[in-house]
Parts: sequence; C-alpha cells; structure tokens
Amino acid sequence: MAQPATLAQGQQHSIKLYLVIWAWLFVLSACSYLVDYVGLQGYVRWSLIVALMLLKAGLIVAVFMHMAWERLALVYAILVPPVLVLLFVGIMVFESDYTLITRLRFFGAG
Repeated sequence: MAQPATLAQGQQHSIKLYLVIWAWLFVLSACSYLVDYVGLQGYVRWSLIVALMLLKAGLIVAVFMHMAWERLALVYAILVPPVLVLLFVGIMVFESDYTLITRLRFFGAG
C-alpha cells in the first residue's frame, strides 16, 4: 500500500498582521522625517533617528523574515553577531579618547 504524499506546509500569517506591521513602519518613518522637520540638532537628533531606524529594522526582521517564529538557535545565529559587533564598536568608541591622549603624550601633537 502506497504512503500518501505529505505536503510541507509553511506558516501562513493573517493579512491583518502584515497590515499592522506596515502601518507601524509608516508611523516610525513619519516620526523619523518629523525629527528633521522639527529641526532637532546634535545628539538628540541622531539618537532619535538611530532609535527609530533600529525599531523599523527590528519589525522587519521579526515579522517579514519570520524571526519571531523561528527556533531560538537560528535567532541567536543571526542576531548575536551584529550585537557583538555593536558592542565592540562601543568599546572602541569608549577607548578612543584614551588612545588619542596616549598618542599625543608620547608622540607629540604633530
């Protein structure tokens, strides 16, 4: 007796979920443009722009790349390396003043 062919079924998410995510992406993009329109300057401006950009990227990765429904090992394999790179960049930024001061002290100003 032959085995019935089984079809691999993928995950189907409701259209409402995608519309809600697109609406949030639109709202976050509008907020990003409003930061420029309002005329904020300096660290406040760049902090808001980067925060909104990361929120949009998080929504895209979580929903459209189906990371919210994947196994934890796959999520770690994709998300941990960029987080570690950002951590190392933060350490380098934190230590850059010390390196500059040391170079100026031992090698002179020019």
